[in-house]
Order: sequence, then C-alpha cells, then structure tokens
Amino acid sequence: MEESLSGSAILVEGLCVRLGNAQILRAVEFQVERGGFLAVIGPNGAGKSTLLRCLDGIIQPSDGQIEICGRNLHSYGRRELARTVSYVPQPDAGSLDYTVRSFVEMGRFPYLSAWAALTEADQAAVSEAMDLTEVTEFADRSMASLSGGERQRASIAAALAQGGTILLLDEPTSFLDYRHQVQILDLLDRLHREKGLTVVAVTHDLNSAVASADSVLALKAGRVEWVGPPSDLLDERVLAEIFDAEFRLVAGGYRGLPFVLPARNGS
Repeated sequence: MEESLSGSAILVEGLCVRLGNAQILRAVEFQVERGGFLAVIGPNGAGKSTLLRCLDGIIQPSDGQIEICGRNLHSYGRRELARTVSYVPQPDAGSLDYTVRSFVEMGRFPYLSAWAALTEADQAAVSEAMDLTEVTEFADRSMASLSGGERQRASIAAALAQGGTILLLDEPTSFLDYRHQVQILDLLDRLHREKGLTVVAVTHDLNSAVASADSVLALKAGRVEWVGPPSDLLDERVLAEIFDAEFRLVAGGYRGLPFVLPARNGS
C-alpha cells in the first residue's frame, strides 16, 4: 500500500482478534504519532497484551488493519519488522543461562545470517544499548544472577540493540520494587524524550501512566473504553467506568496532577 500521510508511527483501524471461541479485541482503533508515548491500561482480561502481540506481528487479527510507519504490517518481512519494532514481554522471574552481553547480542538477530559473527557495527549497537540501560557493569554476569530490575533493564537493552524506532513493553515494572520501578520509568522517559523512540507500554499502574505517557488508551472487554491525554483521565467518574471500581484523587502527583488511589470502604 502507499505510505500513509498521517505521520503516525502506529495506526490501528477496526482491529478484531478472535482466539478459538473468545473475542479478545473488538474494533479497536487508535494511532500513535512518531516519537509519542502511549500507555495502555485496563482491567485484567481487557486484551492489552494481545494488542501488543498484534502490533509486533505475533498474533494475526481476524479483521481490521495495522500500519507501522505508514506501511501495512503485513507488508513487512519478519526481519524487516524486527528492525523497526522491538517487543519486551512481561518480566520473566525465571532464570536465563546467558551472560548479559550474550543476551543483548541476540537482539541483533534481524541483521545476521545464520551462524554469522557480529560485525563492528553490531558490537557498537550492543555496547550503546547496554550503556543506555546502564547494564554494562553486568556484562559478564549470568542473567539468572540479576535482580528483577537489572534483568528488566537487560531485556530493554536487547530490544534497543535491534535498532528499531518503536518499543513495545508489556507491564515493564511488574514484580519490581519501588526503586527499580523508578529506574525503569526514568529509562523509558529518557528513551522517549531524548532518543525520540515511540513507546507503547501496557501498565496496571495508573500513576506511572500519568507520569510517563503523552496519551493513554483504556481497554475494557476488548474495546476502547477511553483514549486521551493523561490529565483528562484523572476523573473519578472516568476511572470508575473503566475499572468498575471507585478511586480517590489526592493532590501532589507528578506534573502537578493528582495521585490516583483506590477508594476503600466508600472513602
């Protein structure tokens, strides 16, 4: 197809996904401008992870279309798409029997033929990714020896080593303590604002969504329930409609916006 005139990094129209007898996504539509940061929120089972897998070509939709950088997703070969879109799945609490450097080097797979050695350009890309994510000091350590936050930074380094302009992350701060959550969020902010990457991150943390993203997409039962700027999301009625739960907004949050807290016992 001809290149889109929208200038969008991602354009999704009428996206539907059916897996077996279950309708997972229903007529989902949104776009992300180049260099934008979209947070995807919603209750469990809303279809958030399925959406990311569609954007990376892992799951084929039953209807609708996805454009990546002005081209239909289906026009990309697997290696070509991997040079444009990097996907970081949910954190793996298990062990990986690789050194950090070896793990990050695997991110260069879209550029290598079978059994080919890494070139100087590949090594430079790996080193830059490790420097950006501050995992160089762990280069010779086993992935299994790292803390959850360190392992997550190494996973993002491997994604960056692919050299793409779009970074997809599925709950990048899950299972992490507060210090490591802040490190990951700061890293994503730098990649977005300083490196110009387009970021799409699924999160259950409403406060991090507000703190990090330019826009927020809320899914519920596979449909787009709400989309807009973070400041407009912070409305107790809007949040209640998305999550079927009550929330309180407390002054003192990031960007001068309130914190979101779950309401308890009607408080």
